[in-house]
Amino acid sequence: MRVVEARGLTKVYGEGEARVLALDSASLVVGRGEFVAIMGPSGSGKSTLLHCLAGLDTPTSGNVLIAGQDLAGINDKQLTTVRRDRLGFIFQSFNLLPTLTAEENILLPQRLAHRKPARDWYDAVISTLGLTDRLTHRPNELSGGQQQRVAVARALVGRPEVVFADEPTGALDTTSAAALLETLAGMCERLGQTVVMVTHDEQAAATTNRIIRLRDGRITGVEAVRRPAGGHAAPAAAPGARRAAGHSPASGPAARPTTPGPTPRTEAR
Repeated sequence: MRVVEARGLTKVYGEGEARVLALDSASLVVGRGEFVAIMGPSGSGKSTLLHCLAGLDTPTSGNVLIAGQDLAGINDKQLTTVRRDRLGFIFQSFNLLPTLTAEENILLPQRLAHRKPARDWYDAVISTLGLTDRLTHRPNELSGGQQQRVAVARALVGRPEVVFADEPTGALDTTSAAALLETLAGMCERLGQTVVMVTHDEQAAATTNRIIRLRDGRITGVEAVRRPAGGHAAPAAAPGARRAAGHSPASGPAARPTTPGPTPRTEAR
């Protein structure tokens, strides 16, 4: 299933001599259960692409579809609902409220939306992220890696269609970063979660299924990533996988077989 689809995204900032072409006809497809990295040098447009895909910014032209729903065809109130109910966000900063426990931080968006997560999904997320024994701790009682895992749980607990992650390991040490990335990969493989991540780190990108490379606002290449069992992933351009910008969308295979997760997404409180 196509969870995220971009069709000819172009984003222009400013006018005249101040005009900046941040995205230039970018097209891509992300399937359910994929872990995809967006990479490129500074100023390549990778954060702009992520923001347009997540409905945080509006493209000058082109379309973004989330599970088949065109974001261009809905109003601001409906877009807010889509972001709240169907998308998850992970940022470099943890954005945890210091007076709340880990569990209270995780559940805060759901409570503000008057929702209660399905118990089996909640338990699966907490267990996978290794937070079972940390739920009563406040942020100042947690390490940086643990705080970021709380932020990840907050993004996942509503069971979104896709999680958008903007440099999620930027504030972590090497060990914590590697552990977080392996956890995200595991969520995709075992629970069928979809994650789209912006990163400048080749090692971080190597934990994903696919790397989409940008330069000057254009998608210049797509690399499949081999993840041997029990070993480190090694990115490699699979036959036919690398495409020049302007060709067919940067797409991967349809959703990979995954262990079925809990069926209900959320239930009203």
